[in-house]
Amino acid sequence: MLEIEMITKNYPYCAFDTEFPGFLRSSPRDALQEVRYEDLKFNVDRLKLIQIGFSFSDKNGNKPPVSTYQFNFNDFDPRKDAYVSASIDLLTRNGIDMEKNLREGVDPGIFSGWFTQIMIRNPNMKWITFHGFYDLGYLMKTLMRNTPLPSSLGGFLKGVRVTLRNVYDVKYMSRFCNGLLGGKLGLERLGSIMNVERVGISHQAGSDSLLTLSLFLKMREQFNIIEERYEGFLDGIDMKIPVLISRPLPQRSIPILFPRPMPVVYTRYPVFPPHLLPFAPRVIYT
Repeated sequence: MLEIEMITKNYPYCAFDTEFPGFLRSSPRDALQEVRYEDLKFNVDRLKLIQIGFSFSDKNGNKPPVSTYQFNFNDFDPRKDAYVSASIDLLTRNGIDMEKNLREGVDPGIFSGWFTQIMIRNPNMKWITFHGFYDLGYLMKTLMRNTPLPSSLGGFLKGVRVTLRNVYDVKYMSRFCNGLLGGKLGLERLGSIMNVERVGISHQAGSDSLLTLSLFLKMREQFNIIEERYEGFLDGIDMKIPVLISRPLPQRSIPILFPRPMPVVYTRYPVFPPHLLPFAPRVIYT
């Protein structure tokens, strides 16, 4: 996490991907966006994130020496948690070891505390997804420490804006690029058409995030894309993520005082503004 925090200062473009235990409820192709969100909330609230991957670059497409990080979480247990068998079989065939994750995986609560710090200290990051509605759902749930997602699509999108600020969806962008079949291609097929070679194994979040980032950079160059025009749009969702006006985030740590006889409570991290308090790491008592 310390490495990632240093990386994001010079490489603020971050593509991410998630792996999760399937869909308990699927949305029809012609479903309204409100129905799609109801299904997303139903699934994400009941299922646990298995793996997340991040890949980084700067505005010009340069990548750091280590550009991709992949986290396996330790709280999904197929013996007691909900899942779809076909999805777990697919992830297992592609190298995800569920038993090893239970023994050696990352605690999602610790992850969310550290990662929230990174986002607060680097508020101008750009987040890149591919067909990222569910990726955003699982990331938001993890950062909120498994709090249920908002009840409405509008509330969810506002939360995404407050938390991530700048979001792009490569699948949505591909709709407007000649020769890419109007955005109907999956990640693997789009990479093949664009001659972007995958590094690693498909259905591993690190490899998928790196392919997503590489496609974003190549599409932007090859089709002369002005990226700002596509910011805030997600594939399958008609409304744009709303733009919110917020004050700059404070960057220094200060003590939080409570009435006596409570002790003074200090944080090791920047002060959290009110709208991010649900995502704040636990305070350290002294």
